[in-house]
Amino acid sequence: MAQNGVQLDRETFSCSICLDLLKDPVAIPCGHSYCMNCIKGFWDERDEKEMYSCPQCRQSFTPRPVLVKNTMLAALVEELKKTGLQAAPADHCYAGAEDVACDFCTGRKLKAIKSCLLCLISYCEKHLQPHYDVAQLKKHKLVEPSKKLQENVCSRHDEVMKIFCRTDQQLICSLCSVDEHKGHDKISAAAERTERQKKLEGSRQTIQQRIQDREKDVKLLQQQAEAIDRAADKAVEDSEKIFTELIRLLEKRSPDVKQQVRSQQKSEVSRVKELQEKLEQEITELKREDAELKKLSHTEDHNQFLHNYPSLSPLSQSTSSIHICPLSCFEDVTATVSEVRDKIQDVLREEWTNVSMTEPKTRAGFLKYSREITLDPNTVNTQLSLSEGNRKATLMSQQQSYSGHPDRFTNMWQVLSREGLTGRCYWEVERRGGGVYVAVAYKNISRAGGSEECGFGQNDKSWALDCINNKYTFWSNKVQTPVSGPESSRVGVYLDHSAGILSLYSVSETMTLLHRVQTTFTQPLYAGLWVYWPHGNSAELCKLK
Repeated sequence: MAQNGVQLDRETFSCSICLDLLKDPVAIPCGHSYCMNCIKGFWDERDEKEMYSCPQCRQSFTPRPVLVKNTMLAALVEELKKTGLQAAPADHCYAGAEDVACDFCTGRKLKAIKSCLLCLISYCEKHLQPHYDVAQLKKHKLVEPSKKLQENVCSRHDEVMKIFCRTDQQLICSLCSVDEHKGHDKISAAAERTERQKKLEGSRQTIQQRIQDREKDVKLLQQQAEAIDRAADKAVEDSEKIFTELIRLLEKRSPDVKQQVRSQQKSEVSRVKELQEKLEQEITELKREDAELKKLSHTEDHNQFLHNYPSLSPLSQSTSSIHICPLSCFEDVTATVSEVRDKIQDVLREEWTNVSMTEPKTRAGFLKYSREITLDPNTVNTQLSLSEGNRKATLMSQQQSYSGHPDRFTNMWQVLSREGLTGRCYWEVERRGGGVYVAVAYKNISRAGGSEECGFGQNDKSWALDCINNKYTFWSNKVQTPVSGPESSRVGVYLDHSAGILSLYSVSETMTLLHRVQTTFTQPLYAGLWVYWPHGNSAELCKLK
């Protein structure tokens, strides 16, 4: 409580102009006190007006009061200084470089808390007080502090501009109203503000509604992304289980094949061993008989030779026949396993291709991926006219009046879609008249320059099908590919962005593939139309049910 009392004394003996403790205090006729230099400087600025008023209560004095130092008040201030209270309250906020300064403060200025549109002056809290106390000042219009108050003053007549000229769409003062704006459609600035405020509120409501719609779309897309993540995670999990099961089956089959080979090996080796033993026995017997015959052949006694000869048993016929084991039986096993491997590889390769390149087979299947696409007016060349809710582009003989925009194609008669395309999308283009390029392109494709920089299909940022009469040509990075297909005025475009697939179809009672691109898309794609001769030729993004 004591501190509050000291605070009150300090404010009581502070100058309302500089907000410091009074220096050489003087009292003016209305009773308010100021530093002598502060009130003197305040009145010096108003010498030409011959009217001198109190900065606080606005009471006027004529002639200018003579300033005499109030010795009693000066003594009281000196007593306060001895207590150490040398400055204004610490909670006063001085104006910084980015703040609006109080126009009334002298020396170091405080931050303004309000600006007066009638006085065209900004006030700090202390100097604003008369606007709350004095009846006439209460009628003034106070606004948030502004550095642009002088913009409300007419540069010609130095008068506040309170009138809005609708003819010239500008603020004017009362002298301008009867001078160069005489006879114009004029209204008070406040009334014009009220009318425009209503329109502004309408625009805000539209924007806020669009924000709500877009937030709903973002939420739906977030839910879709989460659903995609869940589906992808489940597909990976299921695939891993299936591959694990397949590996388990192969690992189970491997021992069976090994056992079968080892069993056949054992059987064949046993047969060979048995035959080998019989042959070795026959060799032993033959060697014995050969030794006897050799002995007999060396007998010198003829009678003894003839006597023993008949006793020799005749040479028996060999009954053992050697059958070489066909090693092809084992090679057949290897070939069979290799064949199984190749079949699995072929199946996996074929099925994986089907997984990554799954594409609808019927138009009804394609329509499941149909997208509502519109053309972006900010990209359309001035030779093209947009209609049908910005879905149709028509080549005109006269240039169209579009406002300048950095996204606009300046030399090529082209236009891009407003929507960026990712995931799986399908749309159809109906062409009438002469030639049309049906294209997709990255957003960063050049908008100014020659065909190589900007033309669809003439650079590495776009792909395009040129359709003229009954002929088709596909273009990519300046490389053309002739395309054959049935006559049709409608082209269907299927995009699988993540798989890098772009397919173009001739659409009539049936769908015929004209050309398919397999690549890698690094950015979102935008649908594009390039309409060329003759005038009146058009291309339209179809509404698909």
